[in-house]
Amino acid sequence: MTIARTLAFAGALASLATLLAGCVSSGPGGMGGPIAAAPRGVEGDWLSTDGVAVSSFSGGVFQTNALDTGNKLADGSYRMADARTVEITMHSLIRQTTTNVNCLLATSTQLNCTSANGQQFVLTRRPPVG
Repeated sequence: MTIARTLAFAGALASLATLLAGCVSSGPGGMGGPIAAAPRGVEGDWLSTDGVAVSSFSGGVFQTNALDTGNKLADGSYRMADARTVEITMHSLIRQTTTNVNCLLATSTQLNCTSANGQQFVLTRRPPVG
């Protein structure tokens, strides 16, 4: 597998990470400091397990960036097929190809993904900053 292909898939995975970002709310009765709500869906940032890229999911838009340079590796769109299945159409900026990827929200912090050509990868939810 070429480095470009690996980076493209890592980028796709990182983009998925963005889908699962959590919300912040105040405690009971508005008292106390903010507490993080349990993440829902895939909105937010997701990290590739190889540590190469972060994928962001927001409002149907998918984007993957390299963690070291911040360069965009892939972009595209996604939709929730059901409560646990994400369908992604990803365009690799490195390879100039478009690929369909299906991901299963295995847990609130893990996405198990398979590309149309059978390549499998895992994304983990990026912890909220702050």
